[in-house]
Amino acid sequence: MNNSTLSPMVTRYFELMAGPDKTRVVEVFSPDATVTDDGRTYRGRDAILGWLSGPASEFTLTSTRLSAEQTGPKALVVVRLEGDFPGGRVDLSYTFDQAPHGLIDSLTITA
Repeated sequence: MNNSTLSPMVTRYFELMAGPDKTRVVEVFSPDATVTDDGRTYRGRDAILGWLSGPASEFTLTSTRLSAEQTGPKALVVVRLEGDFPGGRVDLSYTFDQAPHGLIDSLTITA
């Protein structure tokens, strides 16, 4: 999928998540942002940092972007994850909402 269809911060989110230090991902979130993943909501950069260094880094996996669409401040990206987590394969929808300054205000990850 062509990254030019996504805003710079959403693109940066995926670049950083693919890197060795997932804690750097917190840079793309606004100070009071929320992340909802696996039924839990993490509010603020400290909580998001806890998510990044815990649940978001718990398994070894590869990801393949299946689709991406950005309309104004909202983006929807569908990613296939394969790895050593229960089930071994899942398609997840990442729904981003960005603030006017470009940082991510909210991210919701659903199966």
